[in-house]
Amino acid sequence: MTSFLTHRAHVHDARLPLRRRHSALRTCITLFAPYGFRATYHHLTLRAAIPRRLEADPDALVRAVEELHEARVLWLARAEEYAAQRRAEKRAGRRAVPDPRPWWLRSRWDGPDRVWHQDPFRHPSLRLSEYVRRQNAILDGAEPSGCPACGDEGPRVLSSTGHGWVELCRGCAWVLAPCPCGQRHRFVPEILFSWNGIWQRAHMSDDGTPNPHWPAG
Repeated sequence: MTSFLTHRAHVHDARLPLRRRHSALRTCITLFAPYGFRATYHHLTLRAAIPRRLEADPDALVRAVEELHEARVLWLARAEEYAAQRRAEKRAGRRAVPDPRPWWLRSRWDGPDRVWHQDPFRHPSLRLSEYVRRQNAILDGAEPSGCPACGDEGPRVLSSTGHGWVELCRGCAWVLAPCPCGQRHRFVPEILFSWNGIWQRAHMSDDGTPNPHWPAG
């Protein structure tokens, strides 16, 4: 089984080629991605200021994997608590999975975060650990103000489904109210993108700041 900690160590290893360290970061994200794989990678490029040319700032990879690691530690602790809780419930004869399901077990196509999987640029700007803490608190019964994902308290954004409307958070596109028809609807990305462009950080400049000319160039 691929180990997150093993690949985290590879990201830190300055003796390895930068491309291999970058690939190790990718593996870490495949193992833990709170916003979904593509959106989490995009988030980390911004938060850690990963430049288009990795040679310009190799330490950016370390910053990225450490933010991911920090959030993963919080998730692991809560997931272990949940597993122990479920074992106790099953011993007591309560085998049905409680509703709502834990945030890490949500279907990416049915969950309120499904837009992030279709439009990886629309995700919370929160540090990943802050997002995980927020989701863990909600699982424990808390009712934080604003959007459950990012806390934005501004007006909702309406997205047409052709026969109804979906209400989205203006800050991160979390689904606050689904279409009345109850069916899943595909969301069209606001910006046309290719995964190769995201992976090669076309949206970033060589100095680690967002590319002011993207997506035009």
